[in-house]
Amino acid sequence: MTIARSPSTVTMPDSSAPYPSILTFLVTRFPQVSGETWQQRIKQGKVLNDAGVPIDPQTPYSPGRKIHYFRERDREPVIPFTETILFQNEEILVACKPHFLPVIPGGPYVNECLLNRLQEKTGNPELTPVNRIDRETAGLVLFSVKKENRGLYHDLFMHGRVEKTYQALCHYPEVQAQGEWLIENRIERGSPWFRMKVAAGAVNSRSQIKLLEVLGSTPIKEESNKIPAIVGFGSIPADVGRVQGKIARFQLTPITGKKHQLRLHLSGLGMGIINDRYYPDLQPEGDDDFDNPLQLVAQALRFDDPITGKKMEFRSERKLLW
Repeated sequence: MTIARSPSTVTMPDSSAPYPSILTFLVTRFPQVSGETWQQRIKQGKVLNDAGVPIDPQTPYSPGRKIHYFRERDREPVIPFTETILFQNEEILVACKPHFLPVIPGGPYVNECLLNRLQEKTGNPELTPVNRIDRETAGLVLFSVKKENRGLYHDLFMHGRVEKTYQALCHYPEVQAQGEWLIENRIERGSPWFRMKVAAGAVNSRSQIKLLEVLGSTPIKEESNKIPAIVGFGSIPADVGRVQGKIARFQLTPITGKKHQLRLHLSGLGMGIINDRYYPDLQPEGDDDFDNPLQLVAQALRFDDPITGKKMEFRSERKLLW
């Protein structure tokens, strides 16, 4: 049995009276955990109120108040790759995470995540991620070192004041394609729940995509200033020659930060990322294939530090299988 070292938190939402019991709320909110399991956790003092005091079966439901609980798993996967701390000062820490390692606990991962590893490595329980990347993606994650100024760094990402650059290796099919795209469309939650989809409606996701190199061909100059084609729902612009069965390297600049945004945008262009098990087609569930990671790396972060005013730039040294 693996038990989380740090508690997870859920807020009791507004509800019409008569209020449900806390047990009923937990079973409804987390249907994958049985009522008997929640009863046992409460009996063992593993469910706490927002003051950190264990609740009991008679503790009343309180809308807007928080509940803390410790996640448990019979077996937790171990990720056999290590993270690297690239920078640390009194305000921030920048780490480069490996493929397959989640940033925070989730699903079958209770303690095996970047946050817990770094809190243990630095001895700082206040360390908190300011941005997140997919478990399958490798690369840079910014952490806040202390609570006082955390909001300043969150605001950088919320208001688009961080330049994020990724690189990806993709299938380059037999299509007519040009070298640059600006993808603008709407992304919503799809089915199953962990996949996203492009939907009709107001634009909420934007990505700039640039072709850098096709394997076996002459590299394209990365400083190209061509005007990108604007693509809404996966149509592919046509103004250069045909290529068949190639692998290409792309530079990706997400302007917004929707879940799976880059994976979905490349897939919509007919150029899915190599070893992507979700897009364009959902692959059968199975264990991680450590020899074939998703070919996507969060390569660079650039921003003006809100406290010092300095221009900060960080770059991952992780390489794609090029």
